Amino acid sequence: MLTELWNDAEGGFHPASAPDFLPGSALREVQLRRLRAVVARAYKNVALFRSRMEERGLTPESIQSLADIQHLPFTVKTDLRDTYPFGLFASPMSDVVRLHASSGTTGKPIVVAYTREDVEVWSEVMARTLASCGLHRGDILQNAFGYGLFTGGLGAHYGGETLGATVIPISGGNTDRQIMIIRDFNVSALCCTPSYFTHMIERARELGVDLRELPLRIGIFGAEPWTDGMRRHIEAEAGIKAYDIYGLSEIIGPGVASECSAQEGLHLFEDHFYPEIIDPETGEALPDGEEGELVLTTLSKKAMPMIRYRTRDITSLITEPCACGRTLRRMRRIGRRSDDMFIIRGVNVFPSQVEAALLAVEGTLPHYRIILTRDQGLDRMAVEVEVTPEVFSDKIKALEDVRTRLAQAIEHILGIRVELRLVEPRSLARSEGKAKRVIDRRNEGK
Repeated sequence: MLTELWNDAEGGFHPASAPDFLPGSALREVQLRRLRAVVARAYKNVALFRSRMEERGLTPESIQSLADIQHLPFTVKTDLRDTYPFGLFASPMSDVVRLHASSGTTGKPIVVAYTREDVEVWSEVMARTLASCGLHRGDILQNAFGYGLFTGGLGAHYGGETLGATVIPISGGNTDRQIMIIRDFNVSALCCTPSYFTHMIERARELGVDLRELPLRIGIFGAEPWTDGMRRHIEAEAGIKAYDIYGLSEIIGPGVASECSAQEGLHLFEDHFYPEIIDPETGEALPDGEEGELVLTTLSKKAMPMIRYRTRDITSLITEPCACGRTLRRMRRIGRRSDDMFIIRGVNVFPSQVEAALLAVEGTLPHYRIILTRDQGLDRMAVEVEVTPEVFSDKIKALEDVRTRLAQAIEHILGIRVELRLVEPRSLARSEGKAKRVIDRRNEGK
């Protein structure tokens, strides 16, 4: 019956999306059954998890309801580094068909594993992700997420093929070629980081290509926080609908949550990933609607189950029904991670706050960087922001006007004054993957 509802020509209901509309009681039954199974699997096969449960006097039989999840120990990123490379695996290597890893730029890389069943789940949730963003069979999807050890590229690739779209595995970089492919192949959807797409918009304009005149209609963006101001900029400049997706390698990669046509929060695929919101300081569970740290439990991961993994992402769960009809809970878009925060003169600062300020001021471009230094024991913050060619060409009046308005906007949002430098277009380095917004030089020379 669900297959009959799938209208290829019009992009109607896709059968992969059926779990998104499960009645609440049926969803909770699935969650509890899978939670008990994954706890038993981790207890049996992962020494670290078993010892932590035993310290609390718990066994798998202690999980009798979904509420009992709060008794289980947390998992944090350092656990993956401390047990590097395979210490959290719950499957023998003979069952592991895929390994991914982080870059390891801040120490030992994070290694994650997948069985064949895990790859099938990953393909399924990514197909649901793309379907919720409006893709369907017959769409041509240009996948500009990076392939390789980064999970983004292959996750989106398998999801697109499972959905029935035509996937172009172009990966990141070579921007001129990206734009040529969009135009010549009649690409209708594209996925990459939002910061890289803003670079593509800029380069297309330089090449005389108006993205608004092409068949491109959907952008799927993830792997880094981005603001509503950035969304408005992308949609206006490219003539597309820009959708946010969410995931992290430790859980599965992209495919944990996705926006729908309503663009009012990201639906969590709760049949595979159980969400909690906790107070990041105390670890206490918070009710739906309150802002805190997102904690995720994989309900069906076999190779490397994650039990109550602290993501460090700050959000809240939305209780109101969504206009799309999905019964899955939504979370508010993640504009900040607690790991991204830095403190200047006693004030907590997030890069997304700077982005929100500059995108609200006409004459600026969505390219900036924050430089942190220390002078005589005091932390200092400078912000470099590119301005439009029209503003930069007027060396006096326009520049000073933009500088004044931007300084006021940043001070209003942050509550502190910063050193502000307006720079010419294309003077800041462009990223072909995740953007590096903060340059921290406070400990240089020590």
